[in-house]
Amino acid sequence: MTTPLKIALIGAGAMGRQHAGYIAKESAASLVAIADPFSSALADEIGIKHFAGHCEMLDQVRPDAVIIANPNDLHVTTAIDCLERGIPNLLEKPVACSREEASQLIAAQQRHSVPILVGHHRRHNPVAERAKAIIDEGRLGRLATVTGMWQTCKPDDYFSMEWRRRPGAGVILINLVHDLDLLRHLCGEIASVQAMTQNSLRGFEVEDSAVIQLEFANGALGSLTGSDAVVSPWGWDQNVNEVPIFAKHLEQSCYFLAGSEGALSIPQLTLWRYGDTRGWQHQLVCESHRYPQDSAQQRQLAHFLKVARGLAEPLVSVADAARTLAVIDAIQEAARTGQRQVPLTP
Repeated sequence: MTTPLKIALIGAGAMGRQHAGYIAKESAASLVAIADPFSSALADEIGIKHFAGHCEMLDQVRPDAVIIANPNDLHVTTAIDCLERGIPNLLEKPVACSREEASQLIAAQQRHSVPILVGHHRRHNPVAERAKAIIDEGRLGRLATVTGMWQTCKPDDYFSMEWRRRPGAGVILINLVHDLDLLRHLCGEIASVQAMTQNSLRGFEVEDSAVIQLEFANGALGSLTGSDAVVSPWGWDQNVNEVPIFAKHLEQSCYFLAGSEGALSIPQLTLWRYGDTRGWQHQLVCESHRYPQDSAQQRQLAHFLKVARGLAEPLVSVADAARTLAVIDAIQEAARTGQRQVPLTP
């Protein structure tokens, strides 16, 4: 029988608490320590060691692997601390806060040859796997338009932590990064962007709402709208039974893809196509595709254990995640300048 992998957790906030829950359900892993400078509450609940500083924890505990879930602007320096000690890590998204930071992490990983899995967990969701298979099988024909939405109302106390109100946060980098990564995964690389943002609903330094136009390298055109301050049932977290803290509206869709041969609504995976005759005067025929009801995060953890043991390559590498970050950078520059931008990959 394989000895459970000893995992340490850096960051005991909302995401860290979620990761702890997934580890508790995984027999092949054991959570052995938590580092968080603000609170020992989670470690005390579980009954494991707590450290204020993560470097002290890494040196004393010497875990087999680490999950990094601290504030966004600490991701790169923390991941490099793990790399320098030869410890594989699952790095929560975003992989970095800038293209320059991503380049630093890519260079550090090349020096140390230690694996990193970036936590774009939606790629592990069975919905995403089946949707990609439908697209790759050519059921939509040539993809033409992509429409995405992520809109919800975060409670005021979500922003009690200062880092969520200042640069390095915002609805684009915290939330829409997931949608952009998944749309890249499903629809192909993004060639250019245009964007508008607003912070008028919450009044913080960072945006609370955004509208983004996407041009994909394959010629498809897309739009993505997002807000963390509105009333809406439309968004992956409400429409997919994935993150339990969100109230669910599972009958609603958050992505709509249309091509020359068919259209697909996600997450329902309803495929619309013509029968024998095409044209708007003819009724469309729909078919629904089933998928296993597995947890994306639990599947991500199982994959990470294989990555940490050297049995699998990361589904989302640092270089791959950096391409999503390049799209984010381009979006933020487009919103600032009002001009179309081309993502510049590190």
